[in-house]
Amino acid sequence: MNAEGKKMSLLVKITIGFVLGIVFGFLVGPKVAQTPALNDYVIPFLDFVGKIFLTLLKMLIVPLVFASLVSGAASVGDPKKLGRIGVKTLVLYLLTTAVAIVVGLALGNLIQPGVGMNIEGAVGTAKEAEPILKVLLDIFPSNPVDSMVKANMLQIIVFALFVGVACIYAGDKGKRVAGFFDAFAEVMYSMTHIVMRLAPYGVFALIAITAAKYGLAILAPFAKVIGAVYLGCFLHALVVYSGLIVAFCKRSPLWYFKGIREAAITAFVTRSSSGTLPITIANVRDNLGVSEGVCSFVLPLGATINMDGTALYQGVCALFVAQAFGIPLTLGAQAHIVLTATLASIGTAGVPGAGLIMLTMVLTSVGLPIEGVALIAGIDAVLDAARTCINVTGDTAVCAVVAVTEGETLKV
Repeated sequence: MNAEGKKMSLLVKITIGFVLGIVFGFLVGPKVAQTPALNDYVIPFLDFVGKIFLTLLKMLIVPLVFASLVSGAASVGDPKKLGRIGVKTLVLYLLTTAVAIVVGLALGNLIQPGVGMNIEGAVGTAKEAEPILKVLLDIFPSNPVDSMVKANMLQIIVFALFVGVACIYAGDKGKRVAGFFDAFAEVMYSMTHIVMRLAPYGVFALIAITAAKYGLAILAPFAKVIGAVYLGCFLHALVVYSGLIVAFCKRSPLWYFKGIREAAITAFVTRSSSGTLPITIANVRDNLGVSEGVCSFVLPLGATINMDGTALYQGVCALFVAQAFGIPLTLGAQAHIVLTATLASIGTAGVPGAGLIMLTMVLTSVGLPIEGVALIAGIDAVLDAARTCINVTGDTAVCAVVAVTEGETLKV
């Protein structure tokens, strides 16, 4: 009871920080340039506080992902079961990502956010996307230590899975190594709780900076594309994730969204699915009742390869750019976007702004002018918040479904 109360208390504090940050940002935004105190002291201080919070979250990522994945893979105990869970996870992640892109393209065709802008004279100059075989080859680390230093999450995940499976085959000695990583993962969970005590202050600072910088006046010309992305994210969560929870988990969507709301809010504000991972693991384990073995495997993998919100954003923004430059996109070209964005999502880093880099590749793949990225860049932070929230929400939904299909019983 006390633990639940503490969680509610933290959520209330984060929500209050979020709302106050928006109000503060919109109020002081127009005055920043004319007020030296705001420009020289208040805004830099808020930026400093927000960066400290993000840095602390990033500090947790590599050790938490590595320790939890090794522990999760080793705790499965049966390599065949681990392979079965892995296949289910990958299939669900790729399917939900493909559906998200289709939703984005459908809304882009329906709302037509770029019609009427009539921008001319653009010439595409982007580099060609890397071949898929090279992308696949690059997920295998030649130097695991270097991968950790550079925070190459796909390579870290692959190495952690090898270590976890090797612990199973190594017998009693492997159990001792797995026990160390299990204990280390618990230490990282405790460290996460310590960092999260600063969340309300970090949330206030981050959202205040965003609101002050972009404001309502800048958002107005792009209201359609913002509305399309947010509507698409809402529909994807309401239909796809709720459908998965009802169909497989036999639980109410309200039960599900209540259980993961802390992670969803943190993802929205930090705009980092990797940075939110510690909170995501805690929510799924403590609130939904998924075993540590499943959530320690599925969620770190999802933070790296499952980008439903980012994929949906690609669909909307690709059509926005095409319409803005007066370039028609055939159904074949739109189908190509679905394939490219689905594969590209596998290697997209779970950090703020990564979706904009991925958009460059998608635009290039269908011959759209790369200058279109500049149109999106000004409002990318606003779009990034929604798509990251959906990225993390999708991770939790798939994790719950995988747990149920493995015979686990979720909390009521």
